[in-house]
Amino acid sequence: MTHFIAEISSNHSRDLDRSLKFVDIAANIGCSSVKFQLFKIDQLFSREILSSSKEHRRRKEWELPIEFIPELSARSKEKNIEFGCTPFYLDAVEELFPYVDYYKVASYELLWDDLLSECAKTNKKVIISTGMATIEEIESALETLYKHGCDDPVIMHCVSAYPTPNDESNLSAIKTIRDTTSCKVGWSDHTHDPAVLYRAIHRWSAEYIEFHLDIDGTGEEFAPGHCWLPDEIATVIKHITRGQNSDGHGEKKPSNSELNDREWRADPSDGLRPMRDKRKNFSNQ
Repeated sequence: MTHFIAEISSNHSRDLDRSLKFVDIAANIGCSSVKFQLFKIDQLFSREILSSSKEHRRRKEWELPIEFIPELSARSKEKNIEFGCTPFYLDAVEELFPYVDYYKVASYELLWDDLLSECAKTNKKVIISTGMATIEEIESALETLYKHGCDDPVIMHCVSAYPTPNDESNLSAIKTIRDTTSCKVGWSDHTHDPAVLYRAIHRWSAEYIEFHLDIDGTGEEFAPGHCWLPDEIATVIKHITRGQNSDGHGEKKPSNSELNDREWRADPSDGLRPMRDKRKNFSNQ
């Protein structure tokens, strides 16, 4: 079954009740996991950028208060979904350790070996996004993870454009990554298009789907167009899950719902229906 990850990003508005509501909604619409981000602007951008860019300084308003983490983790456990978080500074790995089920390394941090190694040393699951990356850069990141104890990383094919044009999604790269690395591979979506999600799963066997979720269209990241509202993504998840429930056990044998019809097949002796034994015992009701 496909694992659906609801990425909250900076749509939480630094409001605990709103943040908890994201967890509740992610569980209600069928997600396997909810994921937040933990960053501090002064440890995310260089001094040169912050001193010259008001827009980047304003992103301090997007920081998730670290005191929310225990409550978000507890609510996730209560709702029986995984709680993940993206650490954007080294100390965040230790701060998150008691609470997360997995770490997610963002595309922009993929080249930062120190962060990769700190996540790997925890022996928790590590998921990496690969927007903008070459296959060689992905292999280098994997080498760092393996070296420091992460044996089963998950790789998310990703295009770091918000939103991503459909014709630049390059979903066939999912197979390329899987064939090259032998890892589980998923799709981190920025298209906001159901057709892309269906294609990623049904054609390219994406095992994980990550999508940006907003509750009501007022989140900080909703305006560009890459975020999904609950009703939109709930329908997609429902259809995909229902379809996957029809995969079955793979053994070719009669299903329970068709057992009664077996006797109504044409008898090999004369090509007439039903089978001869059925004819003997048949009485019109």
